[in-house]
Amino acid sequence: MKTFITTYHNILAQISKGDFLAPLLLRMYLAPIFILAGYNKLTNIENVSYWFESLGLPAPELMAWLAGLTELGGGVLLIVGLAVRLISIPLMFTMIVAAVTAHWQFGWHALPETALTMPWEWRNDLITEAALRKEHAASILKQHGNYAWLTKAGNFTVLKNGIEFAATYFIILLVLMFQGAGRYVSLDYWVGRRLG
Repeated sequence: MKTFITTYHNILAQISKGDFLAPLLLRMYLAPIFILAGYNKLTNIENVSYWFESLGLPAPELMAWLAGLTELGGGVLLIVGLAVRLISIPLMFTMIVAAVTAHWQFGWHALPETALTMPWEWRNDLITEAALRKEHAASILKQHGNYAWLTKAGNFTVLKNGIEFAATYFIILLVLMFQGAGRYVSLDYWVGRRLG
């Protein structure tokens, strides 16, 4: 038994040499999402402000600028691994605001799953409704469009638009806030080493 435990700990020690990969991959996954979201907000600030106003957000133009700059700047910082713990906080706040104002009323799932993948979905009614609408839209497209061509790059769907993505990004940011940018492939690591 002692040999097994020693071997197990030796294997864990070897695996931990690659512990920089997880935060690196999380950063590389999130960065382009935030950069694109921020860029789209900043280049369509008038439309985003109007949308934010329709969501009931105070000072919608200011909020649009803040969200866009936070997402764009935060995405860049995530790529280079600089101030990752710090930038995670405003990015998490942005995800909370998005989840509560733009997505909460649609429940958990982003897509209308035909079978629940999360037991805490609170808008089962919308899953059924979205599936019916998808079926109806597909019927129209089959009758009046080239359905084979329309679905050649992927299946047709109806976006349910729940909090799933915002919640997932929040959880990833929470991990990055506590774990940091990771070793070797981040400016945070090299600045930290330089400063001791």
